[in-house]
Amino acid sequence: MKTLSQSKASVTDKKHETEELFKKKDKKKKSSFWKKVLVPQKRIPKKVSLTLSILSFVVIIILWCSITYGKIVGSMFVPTPGDTLKAMGTMFSNGFWSDIGITVYRVMAGFLIALVIAIPLGILVGAYSPLAAIFEPVFSFIRYMPASAFIPLFIFWIGIGESEKIAIIILGSLPQLVLMIANDIRNVEKSLIEVSYTLGTNTFDVLWKIILPKSLPDIMNTIRIVLGWAWTYVIVAEIVGASAGIGFSILQAQRTFQVDSIFVGILTLGIIGLIVDTLLTFLNKKIFAWNF
Repeated sequence: MKTLSQSKASVTDKKHETEELFKKKDKKKKSSFWKKVLVPQKRIPKKVSLTLSILSFVVIIILWCSITYGKIVGSMFVPTPGDTLKAMGTMFSNGFWSDIGITVYRVMAGFLIALVIAIPLGILVGAYSPLAAIFEPVFSFIRYMPASAFIPLFIFWIGIGESEKIAIIILGSLPQLVLMIANDIRNVEKSLIEVSYTLGTNTFDVLWKIILPKSLPDIMNTIRIVLGWAWTYVIVAEIVGASAGIGFSILQAQRTFQVDSIFVGILTLGIIGLIVDTLLTFLNKKIFAWNF
């Protein structure tokens, strides 16, 4: 017969065993969750992706509020979210919309001209080795020259105006587009091309029906990436020589020590960029759904 103390001890032991079992199960659940999520290149559900994206912005806003409202950094250097929203309201009521429109026009005009030249040239450079030998060294050389360094020259050659800013965007975007599109063309599986030639397909059809369709999703992604860089070129051009635009507004705010207005300009660029990036990603997935 078990004594009362022995039965109590066995109950306590069972309790501990049960608790340990639950702890192990919890650990397994947690580890299995992270094992499922943190897998290289594994796709996660759209809801999880959206939640994580929103959380990243929430964390940034919380940190911003903490350092400004908590007086960790003075408002002279970093404005509070409230002051930034007030400045945004003032700027938009005073015609900031027109500055946004001018900057968007400059980016789109310059980038589209660069795109019209870069797409056929990039395809040809990627597909044909002799053309790659001619053009790649030249575009690689130009690519490493900062577009902003040409602003004084373009002002001297073209003058301060729309043409100068559009030229800066073309110069900055064109080499990147040509080289990246050429690389996208080269990334098409060689086995597909070899099989096509074996089946008697001619050179033009291999390029038009095999290489180009297969590389189009990557080319679309290249366009999305380089378009983001085009925004940096236009802002530099507007800061150096302009009488309107987002870059000009940022410069004017800097001259009058309006840090909140500078933040509005920077945030506006980020919002526009995020919208354009999301739209192009959506179009890529819709048009080339077979690739995703």
